[in-house]
Amino acid sequence: MKSIFVIILFVFTCLPGRTQTLSEFGNNKPEKIFNGKNLNGWYQITDNKGTDKNLFSVENETIHVYPSQDIKSTQSFGAIITEKEFQNYVLTIEYKWGEKKFKPRDEYVRDAGVLIHMFGENIIWPSGIECQIQEGDTGDLWIIKTKASTKVHPTNKNYDVAGEIRTLGAPKEYNRFPRSYCWEKPEWNKIVLVVKGDHAQFYINDKLVNEAIDMKKWDPGQDKWIPLTKGKILLQAEGSEIFYRNITVQDLKAE
Repeated sequence: MKSIFVIILFVFTCLPGRTQTLSEFGNNKPEKIFNGKNLNGWYQITDNKGTDKNLFSVENETIHVYPSQDIKSTQSFGAIITEKEFQNYVLTIEYKWGEKKFKPRDEYVRDAGVLIHMFGENIIWPSGIECQIQEGDTGDLWIIKTKASTKVHPTNKNYDVAGEIRTLGAPKEYNRFPRSYCWEKPEWNKIVLVVKGDHAQFYINDKLVNEAIDMKKWDPGQDKWIPLTKGKILLQAEGSEIFYRNITVQDLKAE
C-alpha cells in the first residue's frame, strides 16, 4: 500500500501545470477543415480486411466512425486524410468514444489517433507523427517511419516539460514516447496540436502532455534525415466506434 501511495504521489507531483487557449497561439479565426455536412476535402483509405469499407459517415455535424457496423463484427482499419498539406498551424479536434468495438480489437482498449505531417503512401499507419487517441493513453507520441525527440522524466520515461531530450526513429520503425498523464474524461475531449515547422506540442483538454521536437523524415535521394515541416492530417479508425467534431486549423501567430 505504501508503494502504491508513493507512486500516486509521484505522478501527481509531476503533472504539468501548463494550460493553453487558442488565442494564445493562433492569429486569425479558425478555419473549419471538416464542414459538418460531408467529407469534402478528405479521402478515405482502408486495409480491406473487414466486411464493410464505408467506415465514416457524417451525422449532426459530427464524423461517426463505424456508424452502422455490427458490434464485434470483423472490420477493416481505415483513415480519412486531408487532400491538402498544412504547416505552421494550430489543429483542434474534439472526440468521444462510442460503445461498439470490433474484431480483431474487440478485446482491447478503444483505439484511434490523429496524424500530422503525414506523407508518402496512402496506407494504414503511414509515415508521419501521431497523437495517440486511446483509452488511458491519449496524448502518447508515436513516431511512425520518421524521427523525433521529446523530453522525458529520467525515472518513469514519460513526457516531462523539464526532462531530458531523447530521440527515437528509423525509416521503417514505429516508436512511442508516453504522455505525461492521461487527461481524458468521459464524453467529449479536446485535442489541440500546436505545430510549428518541425516542432509540435500536444494538449489534451488544455493540458500540455507531450511534444515532438526536431521532427525529421528520411530522404533516400540525399541519403540523410531532413526536417519534416509539413504534411497532411489523418484521422484513424482502428476497430472502435468514435466520434470526431469541430475540426479546425488556425494559422500560428508570427513571433
